[in-house]
Amino acid sequence: MQLEQGNPFHREDNMSDNKSRNNNNRAGQRRRLLQAGIGMAAVAAFTPFAVRAAQRELRVGYQKGLLSLLKRRGTLEQRLAPLGVTVKWIEFSAGPVQLEALNVGSIDFGDVGEAPPIFAQANGTPIVYVAATVPRPAVEAVLVPATSAVRTVADLKGKKIALNKGSNVHYFLVKLLQKNGLNHSDVNLVWLAPADARAAFEKGVVDAWVIWEPFLAAAEQTLAARILADASGVVKNRAYYFSSKDYAQKNGDVLSIAVEELNKIDIWGKANRNELAAELSAVWGLPKPVVDVLVARSSFGTEPISRSILAEQQVIADTFFELKLIPRQIDVRDAAPAALGRS
Repeated sequence: MQLEQGNPFHREDNMSDNKSRNNNNRAGQRRRLLQAGIGMAAVAAFTPFAVRAAQRELRVGYQKGLLSLLKRRGTLEQRLAPLGVTVKWIEFSAGPVQLEALNVGSIDFGDVGEAPPIFAQANGTPIVYVAATVPRPAVEAVLVPATSAVRTVADLKGKKIALNKGSNVHYFLVKLLQKNGLNHSDVNLVWLAPADARAAFEKGVVDAWVIWEPFLAAAEQTLAARILADASGVVKNRAYYFSSKDYAQKNGDVLSIAVEELNKIDIWGKANRNELAAELSAVWGLPKPVVDVLVARSSFGTEPISRSILAEQQVIADTFFELKLIPRQIDVRDAAPAALGRS
């Protein structure tokens, strides 16, 4: 060891060897970097653009309404495809279950009546209003059997009434009873989804059924039912298009296109009611005479969310809180579109 350290020639040889090894290491690193770069370029070259680009999706919850017609026509997919957005459709029987799906992150967009957003917001669902329809009071009503002794709303006192809890008809019934001198507690409410409510109504298990279209017209024509009262002069009965706050913040362009396409169908439907009924009949699998009735009762048009519309919803929220139907008082403005603001 001492001899090696004291021999200048031996030290020179070590330095030469080290230099050679360093040069080899650097050359190897360059080769590896070059190979890695070529490999990455090859992967990029053969990866489809659709895979490399950021993918977006719009998951639409829908019921028997214009959204089902939008699904059939495929125009939403055509509009969104250039943006790299795919559309997934999920059918629901009623609004409350749609908003449960929104709360757990299963859908991004859908339509419901006046009441479901109130219950959803009260339960902490991060909902945001996207757009509203014009008022449509004639498309929801209280049905009774044709032979029923119930002739006025006051006659409903003590009767069993079927309805979907938390749906648009829930608020309608509350206001209808109040208008006719009855309280929410003066009737026996039976919470049933539309299909189950129809069965109970047909078997005589309940005395009345509060329901919306197209179930309303179908029951009139096939169950010998008659309308006791509809929502005209009682509530406005708008439908609302909704999303989650997170989705709306990141995908405002997608939601705007969806509303545009729905409004196009509204405008077309208003001018072509017979053709609309024929198309809806095919989509829903209902006889055209049934659909003709509901189309005749319908109003058409889509409106942006405004402060006056939010004020309408606040009245509903306050009513439900007073009746202890929701667990806490809410401010509907917390669900306003970002562009409108909370003020």
